[in-house]
Amino acid sequence: MKLVNIISISLCWLMIACSAKSESQQATNEEPEAMKPRIEFNADSAYRNVKAQVDCGTRVPGTEGHSKCAKLLVNELKRYGADSVIEQKTTVTAFNGDKLPINNIMGRFNKDAKRRVLLLAHWDTRPWADEDPDESRRKQPIPGANDGGSGVGVLLEVARCLQIEKPAIGVDILFVDAEDYGESQGQSENSWCLGTQYWVTKHPYTVENMPIYGILLDIVGGLDARFHREIASHQLAGSIVDKVWGTASMSGYGNVFINQIGGAVMDDHVYVNQLGIPCIDIIENQNSQTGSFPPTWHTHADNMSNISRTSLKAVGQVVLNVIYNEK
Repeated sequence: MKLVNIISISLCWLMIACSAKSESQQATNEEPEAMKPRIEFNADSAYRNVKAQVDCGTRVPGTEGHSKCAKLLVNELKRYGADSVIEQKTTVTAFNGDKLPINNIMGRFNKDAKRRVLLLAHWDTRPWADEDPDESRRKQPIPGANDGGSGVGVLLEVARCLQIEKPAIGVDILFVDAEDYGESQGQSENSWCLGTQYWVTKHPYTVENMPIYGILLDIVGGLDARFHREIASHQLAGSIVDKVWGTASMSGYGNVFINQIGGAVMDDHVYVNQLGIPCIDIIENQNSQTGSFPPTWHTHADNMSNISRTSLKAVGQVVLNVIYNEK
């Protein structure tokens, strides 16, 4: 995946995090008026989307499972009424010299709207279970149900919902590749998120239709997941964090979207922000057992038995409510 969240991306981000945490502790505990959803997010459908990816096999670039899943994602976006589906294929070089054939896949909905939102998730899986308690299995790829499958599963269900009722804004759903081929040891931050690093140099936007903000979903399907405000998101796109966490509270998910600072994560949203699109990361980064990512992270336990429909529902409904609340 990316750098573990206990490592700060910069000293500045840590300073901002401390300030934000203090502010959140002083915030009122009054519950805002409830938000009635325009469209109901179907957790069973999202769960099936995750399973369909896992059933393809591990989605490491260059493998059969990767190719099968790419076809699945393209077909599903078309089935759910995307105005266009863009496949951005190239070869990137990993930190260890491996040549990776990657495919960033984007579905565009209401593509003529100039006011747009970008939703994204990575769809590849970690080629090594480097955190697995069984050392003999650490060189094997992980199933990637949560880390790789959950964000995509949620966004495919979002795509289905967009077909039911057209939102007032345009929505682009982007599945980025080669996020999880990074170096687990050392400080090479840029060894992660290779697909997004390429995408930001070849994006399809003009000045007129650049998304007003972006929301990244990563590791959003774990059991009893809680989502804290990620530090880089707070620094780079604080108003969007406020929007999403505020919507979560009004949607009845304030107990899932915790209004406190979590960790700093080197993830795809950092590079999207460099493009000039304020982008945040919804990610489980302060698990109660580990203090960082969930205990299944980069292990063979990242399988369907550890995917929660409740977590998928919370994240998906909040994202839908954000979209349909835009004018």
